[in-house]
Amino acid sequence: MKFMRILCVLAVALLVAGSVYAETQSVKVSGDLTMRAIGRADYDYRGSISEPDTTRTNTGSEAAYTWLMSTAEVEVDADLTDNVQTVIRLVNQRDWNVSDKSISSNTTLAQNGRGGYTNNPDEFQVAVELAYVTLKDFIYAPLTVTIGRQNLWFGKGFIVGANQQDPTGALRATEYTAINSFDAVKAVLDYDPWTITGIYSNINTNAIPSNDDVNLWGVNVGYKFNAYKAEAEGYWFFKKDNSIEKWTQTSNTNNDIHTLGLRGSVDPIEWVTLAGEGAVQFGNYVGTRDQLEGRTRQAYALDFSGEVRYFTDKHAWKPKVGFEYILYSGNGPESNPREASGIYHGWDMMYRGKFDSAIREYVGRFYSSYDYPVRNNYFYSNADASFQNQNQFIFSGSVQPMDSLLLKANYNLFFTQDRYLCDNSANPYGQKTGGFIGQELDLQANWDYTEDVSFGILGAFFVPGEVYTNADKTASDIVGTVSVSF
Repeated sequence: MKFMRILCVLAVALLVAGSVYAETQSVKVSGDLTMRAIGRADYDYRGSISEPDTTRTNTGSEAAYTWLMSTAEVEVDADLTDNVQTVIRLVNQRDWNVSDKSISSNTTLAQNGRGGYTNNPDEFQVAVELAYVTLKDFIYAPLTVTIGRQNLWFGKGFIVGANQQDPTGALRATEYTAINSFDAVKAVLDYDPWTITGIYSNINTNAIPSNDDVNLWGVNVGYKFNAYKAEAEGYWFFKKDNSIEKWTQTSNTNNDIHTLGLRGSVDPIEWVTLAGEGAVQFGNYVGTRDQLEGRTRQAYALDFSGEVRYFTDKHAWKPKVGFEYILYSGNGPESNPREASGIYHGWDMMYRGKFDSAIREYVGRFYSSYDYPVRNNYFYSNADASFQNQNQFIFSGSVQPMDSLLLKANYNLFFTQDRYLCDNSANPYGQKTGGFIGQELDLQANWDYTEDVSFGILGAFFVPGEVYTNADKTASDIVGTVSVSF
């Protein structure tokens, strides 16, 4: 009887598999695992960690602490017909076994019988990272349409590249999130060598019907030349942002931003690559919900880089060197943003996916310093935010001692374009002349143990400069990584 039940189960499985196969041409399952050990110290440059989450065991008062995190992803790709493909990618990302401590009561028993501590209920949740369908030759041959949750990346990711999210709130270091996708519709017209791409993405919608959504629209036109590996792109992205509460304004009551830009790269000689990108922004600016007057926005950003590979084919270690300069326009100090008026020149980072340093470039997004703390009800919370009012110089290099080992380093220098306004208990609203923000050294080693398994180590060190009057510590981030793909 038991043997008959097994045969029946196998028969049903074969029927189901046969029906699935009849509806799809092929199904591919893949995925990856990434485990990280992170040691972090002095992120406020004063001997304590500054982080938004103060409910966990490490409350932010420690000068240094370590923890482990992991990311597990599984992807299913299905070709339904020659012109229809679907992708679903699920992810669980979490810090290992984080417990929340109840301050007001120690009567709650956790599963281990320990009173006052409870496990994070979101730690093992699974999120949808990708879920989209691609329709090739839609309506007519050059058109491809992708609908659903997908990755969007244009050029070097300077304007649109990553929508960094941690929907379950399970990560201390959100910059290492695997969820960078957008809920979007993308249409691509491929007229080789021309490519025209249009997108619409819903960034945020209130659960209760209200005119406070954030949406992204864009058009990107690219051209590839048949010489010198040259390429060029022009783009327009429009972020329609009604998310700021408006209490007192009667005009310009939104943060709508139009971004227009050009990007290009060329190899003037075989072992040199030069690239450049420039963009301008215009629209409106609302800095705080009780701002009295509406303000117009005029901002700009530049990114120029070069890479030299002259010795790459001449030496066994394949050395490369590079240089890059990045500028984000900024606005002068405003002691009372509620009463500020006039044109606002601060750059909006949009959905940048390109980050060249491990510490400084996340200030104002995920972390804050002691001198420039988080300010409630401000659209750009930190006065020293890394995505505006900044000049950045990057010197980079890499060598490959063996085929499986890559060593990389970059040295970053940061300067203000305009002054900062200091805001802390020691020096409230004290105006500080702009100048040297700081310097950062990032060192990396990556070892491919096999084709599927790799190990990595990152050491990042940021030394604050003269714009910080209460800084005497070097921020550091040490990250060890093990990655497996299948």
